[in-house]
Amino acid sequence: MAGKKLLMLVGDYVEDYEVMVPFQALLAVGHTVHAVCPDKKAGETVRTAVHDFDGAQTYSEKPGHNFAVNADFAEIDPTQYDGLVIPGGRAPEYLRLNAKVLQVVRHFAETRKPIAAICHGLQLLAAAGALEGKRCTAYPACGPEVTLARGTYVQVSVDDAVVDGNLVSAPAWPAHPKWIAAFLQVLGTRIQH
Repeated sequence: MAGKKLLMLVGDYVEDYEVMVPFQALLAVGHTVHAVCPDKKAGETVRTAVHDFDGAQTYSEKPGHNFAVNADFAEIDPTQYDGLVIPGGRAPEYLRLNAKVLQVVRHFAETRKPIAAICHGLQLLAAAGALEGKRCTAYPACGPEVTLARGTYVQVSVDDAVVDGNLVSAPAWPAHPKWIAAFLQVLGTRIQH
């Protein structure tokens, strides 16, 4: 199987685990991943935040690592990619205000290419109008946005994932094993032991 060419949309305060783990895991199985951020060039970094579940009414936030983007957002052509990855954290909240970001997201939704979105990443799909008729999950605080975008919000445990056609979604980073495995399956990736 030939590796796929994947696009990952990131921004400052993307969730640390939700960008680092899928980026490295997808590379490890032979895919090419271009991580991009509006107004950033390859080699520049975005700040990350670690969101944790430590008994408060919502997640806590701690400083994460710097994550280097490896492609220039201004030069991407979404037609050249086989799939899209949207990590969560705070980045989707403001990335959804960027018209080109929404155009890129719409391309993947309209062409039914594989999309993996986790946590607050569903905010980008909602803003792009890409959830209508889709069953998906997200961080629970994003559930109303899924519903307003005419998607069906499915509440699952924090370590679970939901697949609806080309869309693979999960509520948060504890779901990485199921979310990444499901995305690989949707991509047609075969891993043999």
